[in-house]
Amino acid sequence: MSYQEKKVYVSIISSILIFTLYTLYAIKNAEEGSITSASDFSFWGSFILVLLPVSIVAKVIIHIVFVIFNKIATNEDEPSFEDEFDKIIELKADRISLYVFFFGFILSMVPLVTDIPTYLTFLVLICFGFLSDLLGRIAQLYFYKKGV
Repeated sequence: MSYQEKKVYVSIISSILIFTLYTLYAIKNAEEGSITSASDFSFWGSFILVLLPVSIVAKVIIHIVFVIFNKIATNEDEPSFEDEFDKIIELKADRISLYVFFFGFILSMVPLVTDIPTYLTFLVLICFGFLSDLLGRIAQLYFYKKGV
């Protein structure tokens, strides 16, 4: 397995863990009475605003640990460059990720123009944000395994 494939696997697992653990933490705090109802927009706004930096910091730390662990286990350094193949794969995966997020964004506008509760706008944005990252990484893994 190439270094890039290992990196994508670690990214997928870390994304799932970070999102799941943070969501469980936020739901636990919500159940303890910090919000009055599911339609409390300040809760959903803070959920998103805290999730972003927590996710970024956790992913950076996990990437550093992965590089160290990979160096110890395989004595393989992180590649110091990206070739055209890596760039094409990243661009194709990013395109898929952006399509998924854009679809989720459009879908999240439905509650705003219908009688559906508006807090679902935040839920759809959060879910499709996670899905876009996850599907982008899965596409990246697929392109590395099957070629472009």
